Amino acid sequence: MSAFTTFLLVASCGGLGAVTRFVLNTSIQRLWNKAFPLSTFVINVIATFCAGIAAAAYAYQTVDHGTYLLFVTGFLGGFSTFSTAINEMVSLARKERFGMAAAYCAATIVVPLICVTLGWLCIAAAQ
Repeated sequence: MSAFTTFLLVASCGGLGAVTRFVLNTSIQRLWNKAFPLSTFVINVIATFCAGIAAAAYAYQTVDHGTYLLFVTGFLGGFSTFSTAINEMVSLARKERFGMAAAYCAATIVVPLICVTLGWLCIAAAQ
């Protein structure tokens, strides 16, 4: 596969990830109207769990490099949104919701680490 073809495939997968994020984000926000930014949190939790699965699958050679690249760099790169999470933390702090901003910051760091580990363990247990 040529570098240009890879570029186009990664870009396409990134677009699919972004559209998936938009649909999920919009759906959650319709149901959740509280100050805690649940939609971004859920999206990043799903993304990190999937990244753990993908990393383990690649490490155990159950997927090839191309598939890993398209899924992780492309789809999950477009789907996950840690920059939005940081922006939401700053927004909460500016509104003087310091406790919620701190809790969201801690949850945004700790929970994804747990999720990526759980994703990895799902594949490792199957090996």
